[in-house]
Amino acid sequence: MIVFPHAKINLGLRVTAKRTDGYHSIETVMVPLAWFDMLEFVPAPEGEETTLSVSGLETGIPPQENLVFRAWQVLSEKHSLPPLRIHLHKTIPAGSGLGGGSANAAFLLRGLRHYFNISLPEEDWLELALSLGSDCPFFMHNTPCLARGRGEILESVNPGLDPYELIVVVPPVQLSTARAYELITPAPAETSLAERIREPVAVWKNHIVNDFEPVIFREYPVVRNIRDRLYERGALYASLSGSGSSVFGIFRKGEAPDRADFAEMTYWKGEIKKPGKHPVS
Repeated sequence: MIVFPHAKINLGLRVTAKRTDGYHSIETVMVPLAWFDMLEFVPAPEGEETTLSVSGLETGIPPQENLVFRAWQVLSEKHSLPPLRIHLHKTIPAGSGLGGGSANAAFLLRGLRHYFNISLPEEDWLELALSLGSDCPFFMHNTPCLARGRGEILESVNPGLDPYELIVVVPPVQLSTARAYELITPAPAETSLAERIREPVAVWKNHIVNDFEPVIFREYPVVRNIRDRLYERGALYASLSGSGSSVFGIFRKGEAPDRADFAEMTYWKGEIKKPGKHPVS
């Protein structure tokens, strides 16, 4: 079976509190992008154990520490699964704030659920996903969502991005999420992002913020430069995604700069991902 995990961006990200479990409470809107990895699994030959191979962009993670392999492990603990050969082809850069690793893990769970017709309560699937990472429940839900808590409290929203195109620019640096959170001072948001996201895209620049930007921009000026260049080229809104290193810009259709403006970096142009007909799309 082949599934296509996709990237996401964060429209705003507020770090509102440090939790007693060691995590942070956040408020963000996550939006799926039509930028895909490819994940395939088939039954392993008799006598083989489950294996994971990876091609495409380098992840820097040994296969048995990859979230995909961990997803197979946690589901195997709940439901007896036969050994599999799993292959992951990466096009979404690791360490970029685009959620590629979380998407890969969640889509393996979704694919296995469909392929083996596994019947578990929905809350069990979300609990399994959350055990793998805070972004994983979003990829089980898989539509634009306002996310609170660790990211697992999800509410569907419509950010109104259909009339626009997006570009994502990723510099050749990987940022540590753990390090980024160490540099953040949590504070409650004065106005909920649920209200801000209903405002016109043209005014988001003044009202929707990512709390990681000041610390990331200070330590990595190249990231700030990308954001500034996007605004210079006409972005209605531009921001760091997650804790970086990717920066996205929202443009009126036909007005986004082309790849030549960011030739030295990973560049993607497209739209938000629309719901598909396939059960794991």
